Amino acid sequence: MAITIQLDEAGSRFVADLGGKVAELRYREHDPNTLDFHHTFVPAELRGGGVAGALAGFALDWARASGQKVMPSCPYVAAYVRRHPEYADLVTG
Repeated sequence: MAITIQLDEAGSRFVADLGGKVAELRYREHDPNTLDFHHTFVPAELRGGGVAGALAGFALDWARASGQKVMPSCPYVAAYVRRHPEYADLVTG
């Protein structure tokens, strides 16, 4: 299954619509240059298929391209960064 992710700035989240089921990574602005990635949700029936990883990677790539730093307060995003050290330079706080 191809995973298409979009930024929903009004909802402060990154969203993957998976055939009517929605997975998301929520963020909040910590300061003008830092985003707190605080919650990742994937519907139970879609877990284990790489959706959360796709969301985390997309969100971290977007943060880098936007010149943002990241606070990974979501345990999933924090673990993702530990497994993908190429994102370590984005982490602050």
